Amino acid sequence: MEKKIIELDLNLYIGTATVVKVDAAESIGIKAFTGIELTGVRRLLVATGQWKDLSRFPEWIPPVEPDLAPFLANKGVRLLGLDLPSVDCLDSKELPAHNKLSGCGIHILEGLVLDGLEPGLYDLAALPLALEAGDGSPVRAVVKKKG
Repeated sequence: MEKKIIELDLNLYIGTATVVKVDAAESIGIKAFTGIELTGVRRLLVATGQWKDLSRFPEWIPPVEPDLAPFLANKGVRLLGLDLPSVDCLDSKELPAHNKLSGCGIHILEGLVLDGLEPGLYDLAALPLALEAGDGSPVRAVVKKKG
């Protein structure tokens, strides 16, 4: 059973995050992270650049491939943020990426605005609202370049 927002460890949503840019023309899988060192990364923010016009909900997004979840979990990732409104296809009813990420202990931040951020280390604060019955919540995510 998924944890409710009120039960989450808020420390996961505050701290050092690694921003990476990936090629996500069709989907986001293990191959997209070739050449990117992720070992020990706890909070991973992924810039795809695929949601071009934030004033309109996209008709299509590249989904996260479910097999990415155990790959990221084995590297130490516990929070995955993306510049997309979902980790699954927009019309998905089964939500395979959501379920696999959750099953691997990875929390998700969706809809991040990562435009203009260079890859690297940032301080992240993205606290969810304390919703007692919710399993998802809006956040106001902010980052500040480390160093």
